[in-house]
Amino acid sequence: MEKQCKHSCDSAPETLEWIKAIVDFVKPYSFLINAHVVNFFKDRLWEAVDKEWIECLSKEAVENLLLIPSGVVQDHWPTSLKDFILTLKSLVFPREQADLGKVFPGFHTTSLTSVLAQGMNLKKKHEVEVLSAIVSSIASTMTADAVIDVGAGQGYLAQVLAFEYHHSVVAIDACSHHGKVTDARAKRIKKHYTAQMWKNGSGNKKLNVPQTITCRIMSLETLKALTTLLPHKGDVEQIEQDLEKFGLTGNKSSLVLAGLHACGDLSVTMLKTLLECEEVRAVISIGCCYNLLSEEGFENAGIQYGFPMSCGVKTVSFSLGKSSRDLACQSAERWKGLGKDAGLHNFELHAFRAAFQMVLHKYYPEVVIASPSIGRQGKALRRKQQRRRMESELHDEESTYSSPPQRPSNMGEACSIKQSGESGAVDSSGIRLDVDALFNKMYLHTSSRCEETIPDDKYSLFEKFCQSGLCRLGLKPSDDINFRGIWKEVEPYVDLIGVYWSLRAAFGPLLETFILLDRLLFLQEQAGGLTISRHRFSF
Repeated sequence: MEKQCKHSCDSAPETLEWIKAIVDFVKPYSFLINAHVVNFFKDRLWEAVDKEWIECLSKEAVENLLLIPSGVVQDHWPTSLKDFILTLKSLVFPREQADLGKVFPGFHTTSLTSVLAQGMNLKKKHEVEVLSAIVSSIASTMTADAVIDVGAGQGYLAQVLAFEYHHSVVAIDACSHHGKVTDARAKRIKKHYTAQMWKNGSGNKKLNVPQTITCRIMSLETLKALTTLLPHKGDVEQIEQDLEKFGLTGNKSSLVLAGLHACGDLSVTMLKTLLECEEVRAVISIGCCYNLLSEEGFENAGIQYGFPMSCGVKTVSFSLGKSSRDLACQSAERWKGLGKDAGLHNFELHAFRAAFQMVLHKYYPEVVIASPSIGRQGKALRRKQQRRRMESELHDEESTYSSPPQRPSNMGEACSIKQSGESGAVDSSGIRLDVDALFNKMYLHTSSRCEETIPDDKYSLFEKFCQSGLCRLGLKPSDDINFRGIWKEVEPYVDLIGVYWSLRAAFGPLLETFILLDRLLFLQEQAGGLTISRHRFSF
């Protein structure tokens, strides 16, 4: 049983019709997408969901709950629940991978050598291999003078384009440290390639080495200055001098902008630059971090905001808000392959955090007002452990690379450029509770190498979680806190948080579709003779 997507986005009217269908579907469920799961117990959030759905899904296997964001239903579910999930799925961009060989002329991927892949995890290696081939194909078709890697990070994409595909590349990033790392990696790679060329008798051949610019792209004007070379004041004058040094002079340069995980407003700025700068012939943008997207009417929005872009979306008068933009970062594919144990871990993580919110609400109300946020630093340890396990398995089986389960591609990697401040270690309230790190500290170190186990006494784990959480927030644990009483109060509803989370996460791909359709409609409204290609790449 499956409803096929009946919507098209081949023209602006069709795209707007799709957008309106999404808005009509989403509005009745605003209570779900705008909710904060940390308030699950405090606000009894499950009571807002259809009781028949809750009763049915509370008995469902964890593996089936994890399939809900991917639009998979079970035959024994209520008809209304199946219709909800299947209709939602029918409004989402198709998630199947495109046949890239048919889309891009001469497309072929090259497996990266160890020297080019140094520092990359398996996921990053796969992303760079695919995207570099796409960018190279487009740049060659456009006979581009250079590729500008926007938000280049440590230069992985830029260096593959330069050394492997022989394009002139300028790598731009806001972080000066990233620029230094990019240059250092490029020197090591150049040394390796030079040695190989001398060995092969072609030592006089000139190598393309990516050039780096440290520049925070906070506005369209800044990126335009990098491409049009118009006279500007201050730092941009230095950028112009740098571009002249790299050989990109004159207003007739043919440039391609590329961005792998161009977070927040950066993807939006790249699209606007495509329309306003004739030197830019193409943009290849893999957006991410919609939570960092500035939105009209919200406190982080300036004169130029990232959403909505199109006139059409402005006419439907539907705002997202931070919770919805956070939700758009969810990856249905990641949760689909998570597995029972990891799924239980995820649900219990949310349960402990929501129960801890009860402690804060009752005993530290002044902290709740400051809205402590959940940190994700602990994921780095889990990923490192996971990579070691997988690499060991791959070595034992003598198999080829494959991607480990990751968080959504648009959220899984650290953003090269933060549009509003530093690395995001602390939110606007100045308070961050690193829940993943607490979990790792409390029980991951007792796990076996290939299996994570959770103690039977969940109350004991919850109490340790709370004690550690209070310490991390700089709060002194009080003897008056009745941890056991709060746990007894929430325990009958702990299993419902997985149900609630799964239903809410199902909106992630739909909200991402809404954001991407807004960008597409903006281009269609402005485009004229612009060629627009939109495809799903399974990173």
